[in-house]
Amino acid sequence: MTRLAQLWAASPAGFVLCLAAAAYLACLAVVLSAIDVRTHRLPNRWVLPAYPVAGMLLAASALAAGRPEYLWRALAGALAVGTLYWLMWAAYPAGMGYGDVKLAGVLGLYLGFLGWTHVVAGTAAGFVVGGLWGLALVVSGRGTVKTHIPFGPSMLAGAVAVMALVPG
Repeated sequence: MTRLAQLWAASPAGFVLCLAAAAYLACLAVVLSAIDVRTHRLPNRWVLPAYPVAGMLLAASALAAGRPEYLWRALAGALAVGTLYWLMWAAYPAGMGYGDVKLAGVLGLYLGFLGWTHVVAGTAAGFVVGGLWGLALVVSGRGTVKTHIPFGPSMLAGAVAVMALVPG
């Protein structure tokens, strides 16, 4: 929320563009979570267009506000989170789907736009949410420790929670 206040003070246009990027992420999160829960897949037709859409909205917001460092940090965040997920996938492909790897870069864009604290906390929060979801399935008897759960909703919930709750 602090970042939004900074954007408003610097440029109302930058603020509106940032809100548009947030609204896009909210819609994408709902769609991807529903698909992933149902099919255990994050389709390219939804994930891949998110890179240019989010990238353009966030870039325009940063530039309109005269804060190009937000843009560079967003790109670095996408690279960092995407690389981390790719390394985890490469080390143990059965543990994570490649759709999660592709989604990670998109979330890194958003988290990086806000700051490095958000990148770290938002990435970690996805694993916490996923772990709690898995624990709830085991405790409720609806799953076992070997039950495969879709990870996209956990990634999205963790990132969005950090974006909304952690000051910038």
